[in-house]
Amino acid sequence: MLAAMSLFLGLDSSTQGLKAVIIDAGTGSIAAAAAVNFGKDLPEYNSPDGFLPDPDPAVKHADPLLWLAALDLVLARLRAAGAPLAQVRGIGGSGQQHGSVYLNNTAAKRLAALDAAAPLATQLAGIFSRKTSPIWMDSSTTAEVRELDERVGKRLQRDTGSPAIERFTGPQIRRFLKTDPLGYARTARIHLVSSFLASVLIGGDAPVDTGDGAGMNLLNLRAGAWDAPIADATAPGLLRLLPAVGKPGGIAGALHPYFAKYGLAAGTPVALWTGDNPASLVGMGAHNPGKAVVSLGTSDTVFAAFEKFHTDPDGFGHVFGNPAGGNMSLACFKNGSLARERVRADAGVDWTFFDETAFDQTPAGNGGKLALPWFEPEITPAGRPAGLRANFDFAAAPAATRIRAAVEGQTLSRALHSAWVGKFDTLRVTGGASRSKGILQTLADVFQARVETIAVTDSAALGAAFIAAHNTGGVAYDDLAAKFCPTVGTVLPRPETADLYRGLLGEIKRMEE
Repeated sequence: MLAAMSLFLGLDSSTQGLKAVIIDAGTGSIAAAAAVNFGKDLPEYNSPDGFLPDPDPAVKHADPLLWLAALDLVLARLRAAGAPLAQVRGIGGSGQQHGSVYLNNTAAKRLAALDAAAPLATQLAGIFSRKTSPIWMDSSTTAEVRELDERVGKRLQRDTGSPAIERFTGPQIRRFLKTDPLGYARTARIHLVSSFLASVLIGGDAPVDTGDGAGMNLLNLRAGAWDAPIADATAPGLLRLLPAVGKPGGIAGALHPYFAKYGLAAGTPVALWTGDNPASLVGMGAHNPGKAVVSLGTSDTVFAAFEKFHTDPDGFGHVFGNPAGGNMSLACFKNGSLARERVRADAGVDWTFFDETAFDQTPAGNGGKLALPWFEPEITPAGRPAGLRANFDFAAAPAATRIRAAVEGQTLSRALHSAWVGKFDTLRVTGGASRSKGILQTLADVFQARVETIAVTDSAALGAAFIAAHNTGGVAYDDLAAKFCPTVGTVLPRPETADLYRGLLGEIKRMEE
């Protein structure tokens, strides 16, 4: 039986801010929430978009002191708002994936000796062997990716779940070794954003979970442990610099007394932190296989849970650990909502026409007319240059035809590159475009799956709170999803469209190639 007030705190450190949510797992309600926007609330860190300006557009680094200042500020805001922090039974968290934090040999002592009289950013300013942290947006490691491909080859994807990727942590570590060998030599520990902030909370050395650790090109997901040969190929002595690997359901440690000044109880269990994508999987109630999440944002993502470890034979999809156990897939498509916006603007129509009228005026399948609106270089499939691709005279076609061609082309591509995961019975759709009737029906028909829209915002922070409730309070993920992730809308597939769209998958593959 759950206590009358079963409160759990979830924290999500994203690219542009830090969010906090306290859930009452007993009643299925949000007890309190707060947020910090890095650019607006902490302008002294010169990071208006969450990262430091750099003359090289490929370099995207953040100041880890910014994340510490935000942690103090978000907890202070919760306290000031009267949040019931003293009753919080467990804490969980998520961080932007792939970002790395480099600590020197003074870090362990300083973390253990946190002083409530001084801000975190002040007393921890000297613990970094690398002053800035490369984040997921960084693409400066092209040479290092090529080197890892040459040194490790196909086994990198086969065992870690992903090929060498510029934004992944392993290539970033290798670049640090090459550009600053003295800084690398001064490094005693390399954390992810998630495990670093968990370490601050416990005043110790938190493990890395398999969800976030799989975004490093270093974790052998088959074994659930660091891969020594891959680590050695990445940088000498790297294995000793990596934290322990934690198992799903694990605890990072107990909350340091420093945080009692905000009203939290010292010793409160802190769950293993994870990456923002694994946390969102849980926070969207999609932790079980057979249910996928389609996020329709600036970039579109498709992610889903599955049990038996396997990888994308085409090498485009990624595999991470699932905080609920097993694994999850993720495919990211760079041309998402911004591409749809450009198609709409070029057609000279409003959003009502784009979302509804265009689909009323055209048949499913669009007579075979398809388009891929790649206005930015695409990453799934990887290495595709920018440029709209169509199998008909796109510019001369009516607006409705162009809109359906683009939406169906995007959706067929999403289905093509998630087929390796398995069959989905349900798609949970989020993001701004989830309001579009035409897009929702197209998703239902192409995937031949039930499409659900749910009333969830800040899914990573909510997922972090779910992880806290499960790992520290023993609350079942199914119970949490039932209470916090209610379905607000449903679209069913039309069986008569199944063969039609199945037949168009080959055409989309041809257009991509």
